[in-house]
Amino acid sequence: MTSLKNNVQLIGRLGNNPEIRTFESGKKMATFSLATNEIYKNNQGERVEETQWHSIVVWGKKTEIVEKYLLKGSEVSLSGKLVYRKFEVDGEKKFATEIIMGEMLMLNKANT
Repeated sequence: MTSLKNNVQLIGRLGNNPEIRTFESGKKMATFSLATNEIYKNNQGERVEETQWHSIVVWGKKTEIVEKYLLKGSEVSLSGKLVYRKFEVDGEKKFATEIIMGEMLMLNKANT
């Protein structure tokens, strides 16, 4: 059960085309936003649709798959681990919550 300590599973659609970065070492990284939707009825019986946005980070060989096959609107199922980062921009402290992708299943491609 050690793999269940920090595991996130999501099904959603890409909110943007993946951004690919190649570092001097040759290592690649991809980032994209993923939208997940939840539909429920509130206390008044009204239908409510709520969208959550998640920042996804991909490293290594998986970056090549993301670069080749995923576009804005692509539907994917993915799992990964949740990470929190803090950094400074112009002296101001910033915080980011990201999901480092471990596995991915492409459910369809975006209509282009």
